[in-house]
Parts: sequence; C-alpha cells; structure tokens
Amino acid sequence: MKVKDIIRVIEEFAPLSLQEGWDNSGLCIGSPEDVVSSVLLGLDCTPVLVDEAIACGADMIVTHHPLIFSGLKKISPDNPVGEAVIKAIKAGISIYAAHTSADKVIAGVSGAMAARLGLEDVQILDEDGEGTGLGVVGNLPEPLSAEEAVKLVKKSFGLKAMRASKPVDGKISRVAMCGGSGGSLIGTAMKSGAQLYISGDISYHNFFTREGFMIMDIGHYESEIEIVDILFSLIKKNFPTFAVRITQNIYSNPIFYF
Repeated sequence: MKVKDIIRVIEEFAPLSLQEGWDNSGLCIGSPEDVVSSVLLGLDCTPVLVDEAIACGADMIVTHHPLIFSGLKKISPDNPVGEAVIKAIKAGISIYAAHTSADKVIAGVSGAMAARLGLEDVQILDEDGEGTGLGVVGNLPEPLSAEEAVKLVKKSFGLKAMRASKPVDGKISRVAMCGGSGGSLIGTAMKSGAQLYISGDISYHNFFTREGFMIMDIGHYESEIEIVDILFSLIKKNFPTFAVRITQNIYSNPIFYF
C-alpha cells in the first residue's frame, strides 16, 4: 500500500479541488509514493497524536485540520506545530488533512451534523458547485420550541453547555448549520428561511439577531468531531484488512469548560 492509495480514496469522497483558497488540505508531509502499512486518524495533528502514531507503528496520519495551516517562518520544537513536524519527519510519517474539502460535500462535516438532528430534505446552504458548498439546511421532523431545540441540540452533540442568542418566540422548523467557524454564513442561513443556525466560533456581535432567528454556538470541536469516524469508515470500507485506527486521545479540543 502507498500513501497515494489512501489519498485516492479520501479524494474520491472529498476532492481536493473543493477546498477553500485559504485552506491547506492535502498531503503536507511525505510523498504519495511512500509505503504505508498503518494509518492513524484524528481531528488535530498534535505532537501527542504523532507520538501515538510512533508508538503504534502508524506511518501515516490523516486528520481534518491541517498541521501546517499557514506559512511557517521556522520549524522549532518550541511550538506545537514545529514539534509535530519535526517528530513526523524524523519518524518517516506522512501527514494528510481533509479540511474544507470534507466540509463542502454533503456527506461530510455539516451533513453529519444534520443527521444527528434527524433533519429532512437536507441541502447545501452556500452552494458553490453541483451539490457542493459550505454548510447545510434542512427541516426538523416536527417543529420545536426554542427550549425543546436547545435540549435536542445538547443531547445530540453531547454538550455540557452552549452559547446561544435570545430564544425565538415561535416554533423552529427549519435549521441551518455549518461545522467549524461558521460566522460568515449567518446571512446565508437567514436567507435560507431557517429559524435556527448552528455552528462554532460565533463572535459576540453576531448574537444580536433579528426577530424570529436564533443562533447556537456548539463549539468548533464539537461540530466537527464526527468527520474522524467518517474518514475511518471510508478507509476501512475500501481496505477491509488494512490497519487503520482512530486515536486513543480523540479529545483534542483545546477549549476546556468548567
């Protein structure tokens, strides 16, 4: 098995051409021709994840968030990115990220969010091609009050807490959502007819919403974590006997709730 074989399967699901211009999805360490005997999956490529790959004998890491996101001016063990890069190169570990490429397919991050809530008639929220784009929008099986929607979202995503705007007075029947940092799609969510928009990393001023529209910030990590299972199932389905595993340190969320 070669790195390019794993990449082919991932990119058939989430083509690299779909990624946003600011993104850095794809192979950031290693060669497509490198031989790979085992893959380790996680959301973030942290030094801890690289250590785990070394310990379990994985020679390829696949994550959602890119290890190298913007230009590196230096590679030093004094910061987490540099430390992970150095460890991976020393150990001969290839690293691949499916970031906005996996965000923009309906079976990816946002589609998984919609499935957790049981949304029906799900469509891309901000379409940029034939059935691809950021976010999704769909309908609840039955309208819910704001209080009922809060309970459903917290239960569905396993949340201890969330941030939300002022609850709407009427029923919520249509819901838009985007995994990760989705503040830029608030206007698009309103235009879609949604009464509720769910995402992460929403800034303070965006919580001043218009009447009849509500925002829930469930957290960046919490909205995206299911992509790890999706990528695992994808690789396992195509290579049933291949050694692929999900990190034992799956909770890489840098945000702590007290």
